Amino acid sequence: MSSFTLHLLRHGEPEGAGRLLGRSDARPTSAGIAACVERACGLAVHGLISSDLQRASKAARAIGGSLGLPVTIDPRWREMDFGAWDGLATTQIDNAALGRFWTNPDANPPPDGETWSTLVKRVTAAIDALPSRPTLAVTHGGAMRAALAALCGFDHRQVWAFDLPYAALLSLKLWRGDAPSAQIIGLRS
Repeated sequence: MSSFTLHLLRHGEPEGAGRLLGRSDARPTSAGIAACVERACGLAVHGLISSDLQRASKAARAIGGSLGLPVTIDPRWREMDFGAWDGLATTQIDNAALGRFWTNPDANPPPDGETWSTLVKRVTAAIDALPSRPTLAVTHGGAMRAALAALCGFDHRQVWAFDLPYAALLSLKLWRGDAPSAQIIGLRS
């Protein structure tokens, strides 16, 4: 069974950092874009994919310019939709409701938001659509964690054990098949 490398790069720092920025289309800072370009420097990839949100897509376009690659935009790589909580700092959200969400995000999603399993299914579909060649996806922390759940079998609690700050690069060796799987081969933050 053949494998290929999938690099997942979290977007750089956006305006309004420190809030739940799911579907909010926060602009990236110039320092955030530069951090992503620096992190991607030297990657041997043949494909470049990005979330459609500008905090990821603007970084992807800058990376594409430096690597000489076109960018494919795929909204399935978006961050989790936090519904009514979108754009809020966690201190602005009822502690009990937030605690229930972190404990069981499928049973207690944000009001009018996305469930964890919906995010995992969406990201799994994006992964399934990838060509089997070294690829870089510029995406979001939640989508990266959903990829770990889908490919490595981690549950929602285990994926939070990974620190994925802005411009973090998670590299996976991915195998196709009836049940795709992956091995973590690098994490730089």
